[in-house]
Amino acid sequence: MSVRNTPFFQKHQELGAKMAPFAGYNMPISYSGINDEHQTVRKNAGVFDISHMGEFILKGPQALDLIQRVTSNDASKLTNGKAQYSCFPNDKGGIVDDILVYCLEENKVYMLVVNASNIEKDWNWIQQFNSANVEMHNISDKTCLLAVQGPNATRILQPLTEMDLLNLGYYTFAKGKFAGVDNVLISATGYTGAGGVEIYFENKNGHAEKIWDAIFEIGAPQGLKPIGLGARDTLRLEMGFCLYGNDIDNTTSPLEAGLGWIVKFSKPFTNATALAAQKAAGLQRKLVGFEMIDKGIPRHGYEIKNQDGQVIGVITSGTQSPSLNKAIGMGYLQSDHSTLDAIVYIQVRDKQLKAKVVKVPFI
Repeated sequence: MSVRNTPFFQKHQELGAKMAPFAGYNMPISYSGINDEHQTVRKNAGVFDISHMGEFILKGPQALDLIQRVTSNDASKLTNGKAQYSCFPNDKGGIVDDILVYCLEENKVYMLVVNASNIEKDWNWIQQFNSANVEMHNISDKTCLLAVQGPNATRILQPLTEMDLLNLGYYTFAKGKFAGVDNVLISATGYTGAGGVEIYFENKNGHAEKIWDAIFEIGAPQGLKPIGLGARDTLRLEMGFCLYGNDIDNTTSPLEAGLGWIVKFSKPFTNATALAAQKAAGLQRKLVGFEMIDKGIPRHGYEIKNQDGQVIGVITSGTQSPSLNKAIGMGYLQSDHSTLDAIVYIQVRDKQLKAKVVKVPFI
């Protein structure tokens, strides 16, 4: 399968980005180095090209009903200009994908934002429940998406628009002119925990270059930098945000993953009965955070053991935290071993390295 380029591929190359294939796209992994980029976002602001993500428009009088049936959160609570985090539960108690739902027009028009690697899978999943012929449009290929993240992001971007970015509430969005381009959607969402916005716009008439150049023309003198997926991963892990394919997948339940807050049993949805039964019976395992006591970095797939060497869990994500300067990770542990401060052992090659269960987020 050929690897595709986002509309910003040329920009990444000109900036000397280290590129690698990710979810079928050539994506920038780093520019100046993961630690430097990480600290830039935590302390100031940085720009991520995440145009590889998928976007679907669902419209019509039955659009909300369809979303309600395929997602775990309660989308009926959404009014114009609001967004919510949710997931598609599968029929086995796992997760098809974790998503964002945007309410563009109450009860009529919604945008779903899905993970790049799951675009086709998610589209087919929704379609099989679309019994009322809700109008569906996959606009992924023509949609650009830039995440400008960090405590100074909105202050830097504000001069480029009349939309009030400085007072944009968390998980709300505005639509208007940005950097001279019409119909730009800007939402107070992101995957870093550092504040900032995500900017959606159609890739036509040179808009991608126009918006990128405008952002850096105003931002570069203020320390704004391009950021790669490497720092995106360390930033999200410090916040304990789940990454699909690592921490959540077709086999993990949203309850086990600590996502019970997006599972609303007040409405019917795919496999709600199985998840309700799991909740009533008590969870056998939980996704927890931990930090290393012994030196070593935990990696996806490493076994977690108790002091007797018995396997009690598995690592889903791990890294050296640039903010804490220590190795951290997340993993599924048997519930009776998941209490805070519990000591566990990570199997790293031929060694069992000591770690401690800690509260998430890590910072």
